Amino acid sequence: LAALYGQDFPRKLHSAPLLILGENSIARGRLMRWFGEQQLQPRIVGEFDDSALMKAFGQSGIGVFIAPSVIADEVQHQYGVELIGQTDEINESFYAISLERRLHHPAVVAVTAAARQSLFARAG
Repeated sequence: LAALYGQDFPRKLHSAPLLILGENSIARGRLMRWFGEQQLQPRIVGEFDDSALMKAFGQSGIGVFIAPSVIADEVQHQYGVELIGQTDEINESFYAISLERRLHHPAVVAVTAAARQSLFARAG
């Protein structure tokens, strides 16, 4: 699939077999809007509520799928797939919600600090 759809990104995605997150996913709405802006209409061949299952189907060659840029290396390594394109026009937000102004719980502090230092630093 990478050889067939990896050239001329994103135009080659028109009519490409697409594995996509379920209709209740925020990422799906953003992706479908982006496809519309690009005047692309991929052929949806699978809808998933579980992104790991979607990636497993992608690994088997059923279709192309999206993944956040910050985990692209991990996805390629774990699933043996190739990156065929990337855009900065689709973003996802992550929130840590607390009743307190300052985070005090050690686990929450550790997770947010790790995200700021490694995960989100790679995206920026």
